[in-house]
Amino acid sequence: MDAKICAALLSQVRETRPLVHHITNTVTINDCANITICAGAAPVMAEAAEESAEMVAAAGVLVLNIGTLNPAQVESMLLAGKRANELGVPVVLDPVGAGATALRTDAVLRILKEVKVAVLKGNAGEIGVLAGAGGKVRGVDSCGLAGDPVETAKACALATGTVVAMTDETDVVTDGERVVLVKNGHAMMDRLSGTGCMASSVVGSFVAVADDPLVGAAAALAAFGRAGEQAAAGARGPYSFRTALFDELYALTPEDLEEEARLEVV
Repeated sequence: MDAKICAALLSQVRETRPLVHHITNTVTINDCANITICAGAAPVMAEAAEESAEMVAAAGVLVLNIGTLNPAQVESMLLAGKRANELGVPVVLDPVGAGATALRTDAVLRILKEVKVAVLKGNAGEIGVLAGAGGKVRGVDSCGLAGDPVETAKACALATGTVVAMTDETDVVTDGERVVLVKNGHAMMDRLSGTGCMASSVVGSFVAVADDPLVGAAAALAAFGRAGEQAAAGARGPYSFRTALFDELYALTPEDLEEEARLEVV
């Protein structure tokens, strides 16, 4: 995998504008919709169990985010996820706060058991918890890992049978055998609520058009990280950074991404 593939996938997202079906949290739902548009895809937020499985039939990808979890939402996620599997629509799962409470951890494990997930996108603490590797989570924030990030992500991928995209200072994307490190991004992205959720929406946008979910996830994180680098350059603080982040992703060109994506295959 190289930067040319990232650029090609960005172009493909812009040309095909895949529909990204979200069942997501109430804190960041508007940000997720708008970052999807800025990536070049089209968002829809359809949470009700009465329509979630029907909506997924029109989608290029299903993004599940448990940030403001409740039991009814889990049932809707399962309905949509199972229908997505029947239709061959890839599923991206963001296990927000897994490890913080039993409800969240159990919900993620149930979804992973009953739905074939293409990409599990989480922070280091969440992935560490799901890998059984001593990750720590406070609320929805990662408190870090006890072990090696690459080995933890690989262990989680092998345990769950999915591609893992673990976001941190260096993002780790792996299916348990192949590993891509993504080194784009900026510390300011940790100073703003919702960047993890937005990253999942961008991952969904790319996975919708990629033949390989590992490649799609890595390219998406490179694009989102590059937008963060550009946004931080002129930001005075978190909220001006937020506005710039949307604008920079919208303005990101395949040529810039090909030149600036920092990937390492290990």
